[in-house]
Amino acid sequence: MKSVKELQGVLAQKQSELAEIFEKAKTVEGGLDMTTAQVEDVKARNTELTALGRELDDAKLLDETYQKNAEYIRNQNRAASDLPMGGAKGSGEPGRTDGQERKSIGQMFVESDGFKNRVNGNDINVSLKGLSMKTVMSTSVGYAPESTRTGRNVDYATRRPTVADLIPQTQHDQAAVKYMEETTFTNAADTTEEEAAAPESADAWTERTVAMFKIATFLPTTEEQLKYVPQVEALIDNRLTLFLKLAEETKLISGVGTTDIEGFLVKSGVQSQAKGSDPTPDALYKAITLVRSTGFAEPSGFVMHPKDWQDIRLLRTTDGIYIWGSPADAGPERIWGLNGVITTAETENTALLGDFQLYSELFRGGGVDIKVSDSHNDYFVKGKLAIKATEYATLAIYRAAAFCKITGI
Repeated sequence: MKSVKELQGVLAQKQSELAEIFEKAKTVEGGLDMTTAQVEDVKARNTELTALGRELDDAKLLDETYQKNAEYIRNQNRAASDLPMGGAKGSGEPGRTDGQERKSIGQMFVESDGFKNRVNGNDINVSLKGLSMKTVMSTSVGYAPESTRTGRNVDYATRRPTVADLIPQTQHDQAAVKYMEETTFTNAADTTEEEAAAPESADAWTERTVAMFKIATFLPTTEEQLKYVPQVEALIDNRLTLFLKLAEETKLISGVGTTDIEGFLVKSGVQSQAKGSDPTPDALYKAITLVRSTGFAEPSGFVMHPKDWQDIRLLRTTDGIYIWGSPADAGPERIWGLNGVITTAETENTALLGDFQLYSELFRGGGVDIKVSDSHNDYFVKGKLAIKATEYATLAIYRAAAFCKITGI
């Protein structure tokens, strides 16, 4: 078997060769352009890497076992004076006043009459007179072992807010966002005869208003927690901020409007494309066409639930080739040239795409405001504190037809 160092060298070389193959096969769009033969070569190399990885694991285990065994042998060959119950021959044990040597169990055994006068096949009776046997010092009646907590904090499993990254964001310090929308566009331009009247066109604008909304929550704690565990305040502040961002993301997708942020899936005028019997990529491309032909916009991204993206990522040709890249590669989260946000904030079986860059805007009323107070309920007399987080935000969808939801996927 090769040594650990040799196997690590071979594994690094093989990994480098595979990385070079992927680099050469990359397309301008971020995908991979490979022939069937190249795909099979990648599969074979990936299988070889897996086997090398297992062989390296075995070699490491073997080396570790060898080192432990060698250490055990060294300990067994230690001099008697190095053993816990030993001592220099002829010297008195510390704390003893009789000047006698305290012998180890092994030494008492080999010096016993039973051992010296042993007969093959017979039991050996050895008296260990003089060996004081006290209560066994175990964890239940002795010194309990110390266990120190590590500094690792394991967060609760939750999604990472990402939808807002698709949308341009602007700071806003007023109670509402007002903008003008062109609501009448009548183009009568045409060729005209000499001295004939020019056709009359029409153009009108309407003021639109989108209210800012407050998103807030609080967490109770005690004065002692903040006094004796200073890092708790920072931990609570971080979690409260996350709570707000998760709520905000849900509103951006499916907020009901009126007394709430109006989300993309609820906004009146957002187009809809049913998947029907189409493959999901076909339905998404038809939605792109709707945005282009009806909304006169160019989609900049899409949002999809992880389970729906899974069905696309696992699409294969009839001969078993994965269309969205080899299983050995993470694969691009792109379709028809659009970057995707894969999140459980999106409703399962429904996707959303559109021109987020030009026809939507997320307004924020400053940052997240954190306040601490003991004035809530009976908190003052009980030494409790309320840590509250607040933010103001709203979503302006300037052209609803520039977005399309794909249903039934």
